[in-house]
Amino acid sequence: MRQRPTAIGYLRRDVSGVSWEWHEVRIRGMARRFGYDLADTVAAGSDVERPLPRLLELVRGMDVDAVITPSLVHLGGALPDDLLRLCEINTFEPEATYAARTPARWDGYR
Repeated sequence: MRQRPTAIGYLRRDVSGVSWEWHEVRIRGMARRFGYDLADTVAAGSDVERPLPRLLELVRGMDVDAVITPSLVHLGGALPDDLLRLCEINTFEPEATYAARTPARWDGYR
């Protein structure tokens, strides 16, 4: 059993451009500030076909509680309902938390 909720970071290098390393640093900082164990950060490029379905597979397989991404642009520009059914989404451009549309599993941590 995990001691704390787990998150993964997600960014699109083609969206981040030259800021992709800085975005990775900010993802780690947000995870730490929000009390998540950051399991991994996935940096997809423009060569990745169907990036959102791949992210969904990863979230399901890792059973994470949150995805941290620089902005919704990295997720296609809108809140993906399929992802919100699995976990919450946190962004820092602007800073926002979009609650998962499932019962919270970590009520004592938030």
